[in-house]
Amino acid sequence: MTDSLIMVGTRKGLWIGRSDGSRQEWTLSEPHFLMNEVASCFIDTRGDTPRLLAGVLSFHVGPQVYWSDDLGETWQDTAGGAIRFPEDTGSALERIWQLTGGAADEPDVVYAGTQPSALFRSEDRGQTFDMVRPLWDHPHREQWGAGFGGQAIHTILPHQGDRNRMTVAMSTGGVYQTEDGGGSWHPSNKGVKAYFFPDPWPEFGQCVHKVAGHPETPDTFYLQNHHGVYRSDDGGAQWDSIAEGLPSDFGFPIVVDPNDPDTVYVFPLVADGERIPPGGKPRVWRSRDRGASWTELSNGLPADGFYAAVVRDAMCADNGDPTGVYFGSRDGSVYASGDAGDSWSLVADHLPDVLSVRAAVIG
Repeated sequence: MTDSLIMVGTRKGLWIGRSDGSRQEWTLSEPHFLMNEVASCFIDTRGDTPRLLAGVLSFHVGPQVYWSDDLGETWQDTAGGAIRFPEDTGSALERIWQLTGGAADEPDVVYAGTQPSALFRSEDRGQTFDMVRPLWDHPHREQWGAGFGGQAIHTILPHQGDRNRMTVAMSTGGVYQTEDGGGSWHPSNKGVKAYFFPDPWPEFGQCVHKVAGHPETPDTFYLQNHHGVYRSDDGGAQWDSIAEGLPSDFGFPIVVDPNDPDTVYVFPLVADGERIPPGGKPRVWRSRDRGASWTELSNGLPADGFYAAVVRDAMCADNGDPTGVYFGSRDGSVYASGDAGDSWSLVADHLPDVLSVRAAVIG
């Protein structure tokens, strides 16, 4: 039996939604981790049993990683919270911004991106983590700044064909890559504009909001910047604008269709000074030709009067056929499409501020 699952992390807890393969009607759980912030979540389907992971921030005990092997019926905490900064760094974990799996041939590997900007690796499916120290020790680190939401690694993209290669992105700092298994890192931001700097084309320091890619085309990346939507066709060495045709080049999420590496989704906002959908109309925009042209998707979404933003990890796509696309907003509403964005239905409303959304078809 096919089962569709959605995890919705919010400012005050985690909700889990269930549906059948049609993804038309959803049943939502009671809140997990109520009154705790869930900035990151992950549905790991690589093992024999799906594992759910959540990056939970308790303002009493600090950030913790929790995991579940029964689709959220029960949760296990992790020793010491799983992620801790080495004492000699002089820093402490503030928030877990990203949880994601390693390459398909490393089913036990999970990565975490944190605030302050650091990368951690787990080899036991997220129960214990070690810092990837060369990135933390990078000479640029002292100059990485803080975006409006903090100074954090929010994107982790392991190369699916070469374990030595990985791409990460942070706000602010930009895109960094390794080609030697994390032993060394270099910035990869050529062509990405940072209009707020005296030199708007710096080597690093860009306020990248999100980067996405597809395992079948590992040298193609899509990037949503703080003003700017870009694509790279050479593994991140050069970025070119694909914003023409969009109502705005500002936004937070960017999502690639798991079933089609040429299809990409964004959720534009007016500008950094307003951060609302243009005209108060929530719209997902889809390109089926790698950003050469864009189509507005609105069937089933509110016609107007919608003034909430969608943050960088609050939009995703699942592995169903056709693709399911999902987003949650800062007003607590969550929408789903079971037909690659052609039509939308409301999954939930009146939730707390939505920070992270992940979905998968399992079974």
